[in-house]
Amino acid sequence: MTYIVKDECIKCKFMDCVEVCPVDCFYEGENMLVIHPDECIDCGVCEPECPVDAIVPDTEDEPDGKWLAINSKYAELWPVITLKKEPPADREQFEDETGKFEKYFSEKAGTGDE
Repeated sequence: MTYIVKDECIKCKFMDCVEVCPVDCFYEGENMLVIHPDECIDCGVCEPECPVDAIVPDTEDEPDGKWLAINSKYAELWPVITLKKEPPADREQFEDETGKFEKYFSEKAGTGDE
């Protein structure tokens, strides 16, 4: 098992999770984070840190494994992030929205720990 980041993170990107991760397996995109499934040690300390419940075990993924595939792909392309930054200023307007992947997902990389 590994943990994955889902739709709820998009446009919210709180980043509380990155500071508690003991193995630095979070990677930053322009408007969301992902977890590298081969680096995650399944400790689960990140899950309760997310204020929008975007982090779940991969056993709670969609039946087709959509989020595990997204996390796997972009963890290879985006920079690692270990330090919490300020979340987007407009995050509150997106916190309760659903279907954000189709509307807002960006393949662009974030800046990581720059």
